[in-house]
Amino acid sequence: MDKGMSVKDMKGRKVLIVEDERRIARFLQMELEHEGCIAAVEDNGGRACERIAAESYDIVLLDVMLPGMDGFDVCRRVREFSQVPIIMLTARDDIEDKVQGLDIGADDYITKPFATPELLARMRVVLRRQPAGGQAADADDGGEVLSIRNLSMYPARHEVMVGDVPVELTKKEYDLLEYMLRNKRIVLSRDRILSNVWGYDYVGDTNVVDVYIRYLRQKLDDRFGEKYIHTMRGVGYVIKE
Repeated sequence: MDKGMSVKDMKGRKVLIVEDERRIARFLQMELEHEGCIAAVEDNGGRACERIAAESYDIVLLDVMLPGMDGFDVCRRVREFSQVPIIMLTARDDIEDKVQGLDIGADDYITKPFATPELLARMRVVLRRQPAGGQAADADDGGEVLSIRNLSMYPARHEVMVGDVPVELTKKEYDLLEYMLRNKRIVLSRDRILSNVWGYDYVGDTNVVDVYIRYLRQKLDDRFGEKYIHTMRGVGYVIKE
């Protein structure tokens, strides 16, 4: 597993803080600039979308409760044209809100109030997944196929098929399925899944794993009448023949 970037690797990273509470926005800006980041602030969701489209950022810190266009709408719109990493910020510690944010393409979700070291750690985890500038990494070799029975995943094309039927997955559902397919026949604990899919320093309810397992089962096991994902009671989950 990637040992991660050091604190100094945050230097020069371009961050857009989308936050309408000036005190919080200024605090975040000062903390990030202290770490060597180049931090800009925007308090309007619509303008934030325009800036993300026109400028190059390494990561976006996006408040959920914005006037007019809220953070969920901003995230949804940004994902139509950019894969820039997004960490959502909210005062609501609600699992359904977290699931919604991740489902529409956010990379992580942190609840206010939070400690600066935790935010920085989460930023480092997200930034490890993509190179500077928020551009997607080069695709895997075009010939790679992850499969079990009639379920096939094509990482280079970001596609999942059951037989000749395409399966639509959210970003996090896809990440979870890819990790499980790469470790098929291995029983994976919730903590291990959290570490590798959500980030090794993810701080949150491990029930999020169960929620996403349920989503995958609905889209795969239930829809196609096949049992791909098995529960090992008291241990975790496994994909097996």
